[in-house]
Amino acid sequence: MFTSLRSRLWLTYAITIVTALLVVAVVFVVYLFDNPLVYRQTRLRLVVVASELLSNQSAWADLPHNRLQTQLASQDARLDVRLLVITPNRKVIADSRAGSAPDLQTKPFFRQLKLNQTALDVQGKPWLFVLRKLNNGNIFVSAVPRPKVSFWNILTDELMPPLGWGGALAFLLALLIAYSMARWVADPLQHVVNAVQGFSGSDAHPLTLQGPQEVRELVGAFNQMTTRVHASQKAQRDFVADVSHELKTPLTSIQGFSQALLDGTAANPEDQKQAAQVIFDETNRMHHMVLDLLDLARLDGGIADLQRAQVDLPGLLNAAVQRFAPQARSAGVQLEVQLPPQLNITGDGDRLAQVFNNLIDNAIKFTPVGGHVSVSAASIGAAAEVRVTDTGIGIPAEALPRIYDRFYQADISRQGGKKHGAGLGLAIVCEIVHAHGGKISAKSALGQGSEFVVSLPVVNPDASTLVQRKK
Repeated sequence: MFTSLRSRLWLTYAITIVTALLVVAVVFVVYLFDNPLVYRQTRLRLVVVASELLSNQSAWADLPHNRLQTQLASQDARLDVRLLVITPNRKVIADSRAGSAPDLQTKPFFRQLKLNQTALDVQGKPWLFVLRKLNNGNIFVSAVPRPKVSFWNILTDELMPPLGWGGALAFLLALLIAYSMARWVADPLQHVVNAVQGFSGSDAHPLTLQGPQEVRELVGAFNQMTTRVHASQKAQRDFVADVSHELKTPLTSIQGFSQALLDGTAANPEDQKQAAQVIFDETNRMHHMVLDLLDLARLDGGIADLQRAQVDLPGLLNAAVQRFAPQARSAGVQLEVQLPPQLNITGDGDRLAQVFNNLIDNAIKFTPVGGHVSVSAASIGAAAEVRVTDTGIGIPAEALPRIYDRFYQADISRQGGKKHGAGLGLAIVCEIVHAHGGKISAKSALGQGSEFVVSLPVVNPDASTLVQRKK
């Protein structure tokens, strides 16, 4: 019956509420046993008697002992209340029932009990009393035998009906509130359970944030997970489509030129050599693409081991510039370098060289004849900042957010000739930079060139491998 979270929460709240009400009821019933209606009525009567007599105490309080005894006996006969006058040292001066009733123990009179003011006589019978202080310093006591109380008297007490009705109403309201609270907590959780059970990844929708803060945080985490799954699935679909597209062209060329060799279309040695060269070039291109994909998979999956060591950043950048100097001269591009004399960072030198080789290579490729490519480095606080700037064709503003996506190329027409690549270089660069705890950014405008800025921590606090970092 109580199998759902909502019903179990409701039952828990209901048990807690019933327990609290029972505790209150037991305490109240115990109070009524100690202070039933007949006791309260009797005390009220004693208070009225004491107030009436004390209002005229000047007429009798200072009388001699015999006359005071007679006066108290007279008032007792009229009011049917035992009256006593006691000195502060517990000596009874006068007792309206002296000789006709057992003597009262005077000790309780001086305790001045607030709730159950009861005194025992010498025979052990209880008396209810009220005491007041007289103007002459003595103590006036009015007392009557404590009435006997049965359980039926408790049940018929004037406080029982409102207590019963109030308790019942409180119980019903508490159950309704408990049900609302249970739904408030359990319904969002049940929505999460239903969403998880029916989760397919493609048609899942974000859940509404509701319920207490902890439940809202859980629903928010589920929505974030859903968003990440959607993005991952979309990236996977895009990846498969992009790989298929990139492999289609070289495979078509390889197939066509292989067929030309097999069926004799390429009959003369020159045609055969050209066909073999195309097959070799396309195979080599596919080989590099596969290696880049494997590299990206290792970086993204956290299984590429980075060899952390101290790296001479100016020396590494000088080596990269010298490596591409012939290419720059051939392209008619001026390659400039501005480096500090010394700037060391912690990282994998080979991987960082891969980053800057890619950026310099792209800058030269997309810079027209007569253009400039500049490589500079500087220490900015706790980071080393490397800038690769060119005066090339630039990147469209709408393409900048996606240049690090796999297979994405700003040149949508893909008519770059030798400049055309697979679109994996910047994706690998981004992964390597992030693996070193750094960041990369780009600024560009069509026809005004581009600037890539790589910021790397001078001393990386994480000297572990990439696998450990991603864990």
